[in-house]
Amino acid sequence: MRHYVGGAFDASGDPFPLVDPVHGRTVGEVPSAPAALVDRAVRAAREALRGPWGSWSPADRARMLHRVADGIERRSREFVAAECADTGKPRELASTVDVPRAVANFRAYADLLAGRAERSWHTATRDGRGALNYTVRKPLGVVAVISPWNLPLLLLTWKVAPALAVGNTVVAKPSELTPGTACLLAEVMADCGLPAGVFNLVHGPGPGAAGQWLTEHPEVDAIAFTGESGTGSTIMRAAAARLAPVSFELGGKNAGLVFADADLDRAVAGTVRSAFTHSGQVCLCTERLYVERPVFDAFAGRLADAARRLDGYGPMISAAHRDKVLGHLTGAAADGKVLAGGGVPVFGDDRDGGFFVEPTVLSGLPEDHPAVREEIFGPVVHLAPFDTEEEALALANAGPYGLAATVWTGDLARAHRVAPALDVGIAWVNTWNLRDLRTPFGGVKASGIGREGGEHSLDFFSEPMNVCVKL
Repeated sequence: MRHYVGGAFDASGDPFPLVDPVHGRTVGEVPSAPAALVDRAVRAAREALRGPWGSWSPADRARMLHRVADGIERRSREFVAAECADTGKPRELASTVDVPRAVANFRAYADLLAGRAERSWHTATRDGRGALNYTVRKPLGVVAVISPWNLPLLLLTWKVAPALAVGNTVVAKPSELTPGTACLLAEVMADCGLPAGVFNLVHGPGPGAAGQWLTEHPEVDAIAFTGESGTGSTIMRAAAARLAPVSFELGGKNAGLVFADADLDRAVAGTVRSAFTHSGQVCLCTERLYVERPVFDAFAGRLADAARRLDGYGPMISAAHRDKVLGHLTGAAADGKVLAGGGVPVFGDDRDGGFFVEPTVLSGLPEDHPAVREEIFGPVVHLAPFDTEEEALALANAGPYGLAATVWTGDLARAHRVAPALDVGIAWVNTWNLRDLRTPFGGVKASGIGREGGEHSLDFFSEPMNVCVKL
């Protein structure tokens, strides 16, 4: 595990332990970047802007992004192994979602860049000769990219690819819990011939360490962050001191609505995915589910049975996070009903030293209960009944978050009526986590600022300039 600064690998800094969440064992060490190294990474990125990278055409940059994608594909087995080792997620998930999506991120932005056009206007003037106005997109400069532990490679590349596409340089800091795939990505960047300093990587925690030093650095021109809402507030305060733009994808307490006319087989299967994928450690996962009363009991029973039958799920990322989730479950068990799960599974092998929590279905809690209001970020979903469409919308829209929602219904008119009325950045109807990389992605309220995806990412990472030519 090494930093990558100015085109060279570096292992300086005090080490911190890397823990395998499946077995709870320390399996290695990661160097924590000292302040001087973070400063050197930012300065290397600044220098690269003034070097050859600054003269590369969009076509040159698009070809480089495709080379990076090729490099990830060639080493896909290593990326899958690193993703599973760091997060404990099932190999099937890493091999069919995380690593292919990283490849797709680079290819999608390369293709978008190649086909992008600027705008122009002919402007009338008093002398009749007119003027030509046109736009030019310029990179923001040095961009800090801070990515989380739940989808380390997917969300890192989701920001790095568009930032590089429009000509920025990057200093990336992955979560200290999941550094492996970021290290491999740095090796791919080096092997592809990306100019020194264009992509830099530093490791370490946030407060009082690499994360804080990077976001507070006066030479960082913009910050892209995915993570917890409170951390986003801290980063925003740091960026405000120099008016640096920010792009945030933050927390969520996502709601789902199941109407009585829904296909219950499809709704149950979809909710198993939306509640328990990666053991609920996905920002888009459903933690609150509101079910129309005539089908509530049937749906709750079937979902609980499905949760009890689940196997092959992964652990929580750390002992601390497991204990946080279990703390919520203890309070929920005292105040409501546990329909399935609610504890720690016993495997009878070395996984019993890991950080697992059973897939859990709750019900009977009031809406102001912490397990219903606060983001748990684990394999936990709470069910509650509703009687009217208006009540369902009021329940779903309550609370400080607004990232994603699901709607399960057989009524097409209702689908088109309810989905746009949800206070979220994305609403799925009769599906979950079906993504088109060209569409806007992000949240409202405490769930984020700005949008990622397609042109929206390219717009954030570049600044439009108007050129006016008198004819």
